[in-house]
Amino acid sequence: MVRRGVAAGVAIVLLIVIVLVVDGCLKSEKQQALKSYNREVTALGGEFASQVAHPLFVALVGATGKSALEVEQQIDHAQEQAQELAAHAKSLSVPGEMAGAQRDLLLALDLRVEGVSKVAALVSTTLGGQAKQTSAKLAGAMEIFLASDVIYSQRVVPLIQQTLAANGIQGISTGASRFLPNLGWLEASTLLGRITGQTSSSQSAVAPGHHGSLLKSVSVGPTALEAEPAVNHLSGGSSPTFTVALEDDGEFAETGVAVDVTVTAEGKQYKASKQTNTEPGKTATVEVPVSGVPLGVAAKVEVAIQPVPGETNHEGTKGAYLAIFGE
Repeated sequence: MVRRGVAAGVAIVLLIVIVLVVDGCLKSEKQQALKSYNREVTALGGEFASQVAHPLFVALVGATGKSALEVEQQIDHAQEQAQELAAHAKSLSVPGEMAGAQRDLLLALDLRVEGVSKVAALVSTTLGGQAKQTSAKLAGAMEIFLASDVIYSQRVVPLIQQTLAANGIQGISTGASRFLPNLGWLEASTLLGRITGQTSSSQSAVAPGHHGSLLKSVSVGPTALEAEPAVNHLSGGSSPTFTVALEDDGEFAETGVAVDVTVTAEGKQYKASKQTNTEPGKTATVEVPVSGVPLGVAAKVEVAIQPVPGETNHEGTKGAYLAIFGE
């Protein structure tokens, strides 16, 4: 009986030890999963700031000193990065206790993707001479970034920290992730000045009278393009240079008049843009090289002179041509 009692006691002690060991292992594994999730969220927040927010606002600040194409390409790249990072967030391994934090994280990142998409859609119009009309819409897109920052700082970070603390994990921080650099971007007039170097007052100070341009001709090398439905057979290889002639038919000299050329072939678009200055009643020419155009296939060439401040009549500023490019 004594031996049986001792054996039973030993068995109970062993069982308790096993339970404690298993419980300790499970607790350690759970803590590791929570720590791992915290690390991944912190990394994602940092990547959104460095790979999306920073390049986006660098492209916007002083955009008037760059070509419209360069700015659009930078913002398009930021948009692609935002979409990739948001998709990565959806694939995270999420511990059950972090479900609330994950839900708010996805909401914050989806808002950022939406905001970048809206900026990308508006920036070409803004740089094309209609900054005053679009600045309010751009400022509205910036409010989306602010909303994402509030959700991240007031919901995502606190929920992760609460869950870590509830599981006995102390001394581990969750990285902040701020997208909007400052509140100045929410003011249309401030935003306008940062992007174009102009202010609302300078926009409204455009001299009264007729402002505008007319598209006179487009040529590649010695060949002048005929408007569709004529088909133009052009040489110059896959990187043709379009010589665009435009006339200032207004009463004032204009600076920074943007000329955009878009070639559409095989379902893809190839764009380029250049700026020039014009004088009343005189014709100016600008050379716009376009790279990567496929050879030997039907293509559509669209040329557009962007409106200048004060321009109200946009007739005669665009042209469309059919072409086949060869060596």
